[in-house]
Amino acid sequence: MARTSSDDDHLERCAILMMSLGEDAAAEVFKFLSAREVQRVGIAMANLKQITRSDVDEVLESFREEADQFMAVSLGSDEYIRSVLTKALGTDRAAGLIEDILEASDGANGIDSLNWLEGNSVAELICGEHPQIIATILVHLERDRASAVLSHLNERLRNDVILRIATFGGVQPAALHELTDVLSDVLSGQGAKRSKMGGVRTAAEIINFMSSTDEDALIADLRELDADLTQRIMEEMFVFDNLADLEDEAIQIILKEADPTLLPLALKSAPEDLRDRFFKNMSNRAADMLREDLEAQGPVRMSRVEEAQKAILLTARKLAETGQINLGRMGDDEYV
Repeated sequence: MARTSSDDDHLERCAILMMSLGEDAAAEVFKFLSAREVQRVGIAMANLKQITRSDVDEVLESFREEADQFMAVSLGSDEYIRSVLTKALGTDRAAGLIEDILEASDGANGIDSLNWLEGNSVAELICGEHPQIIATILVHLERDRASAVLSHLNERLRNDVILRIATFGGVQPAALHELTDVLSDVLSGQGAKRSKMGGVRTAAEIINFMSSTDEDALIADLRELDADLTQRIMEEMFVFDNLADLEDEAIQIILKEADPTLLPLALKSAPEDLRDRFFKNMSNRAADMLREDLEAQGPVRMSRVEEAQKAILLTARKLAETGQINLGRMGDDEYV
């Protein structure tokens, strides 16, 4: 059977393919065609005459090759990734992940690569640089990673850097070349996510991940350096007690994702209203068990309680960053 690139030839090949699929599979394909397309393919199927096995094999092989090429393109496309994530997670949750995933697909830039290093390793690498360079690096790291790096800097440098982060207004693309020179191959990337730039909120988010001891010391030092700026930072900070202000659905998600063994310890010194919010969003049996655990606890070091609270806050923060929950801002009735 001679093959041309005519429209009739394409329709005939399509008809052969549909006839080869079997009734059920062909019916499924027809669901995705317009009424006009169904009519044209149906007529072509009705007009098929004297189709040999070799004709069928040729069409099937051609279809397989075209399908392989299509999959190679589609599976790597941004639209495919967006579609899959949206179907799997829903529009709201997917929106918070898509851009990060697509950016990461091009390979992590130099700054992002530091997120894979231990905090002390990054601190050792950059501690000798100018505080503004350090601040520029830290605002582009994940918040918990930046906090870990800060904890390994000396007190004076740490205070200087956090103030620069709080007043950070952005970075010019040319400045990234300087970072590349400073960190050589480690900072070889050119991209930076604007959503992770600095400012008061960034400083607050980084401090949120610090240990309570370091956090208290840092806030005390910052007050002496700039009381107004420190107050603005504190207003942006989200502490354990603020969980009482979250919606029920958010608390339920936190309960599902957080380590359940930490909850009795974290609620040891929590105010009654916060305990009640957690009890309310648990099954009766789970709430009764939690009450029993709280009553059975003996004296516990405050550092252990704060460590458990920090771990649950870390879970909440990560859930917020992926769009699964909203964390209310202190002093603000709106959610972000």
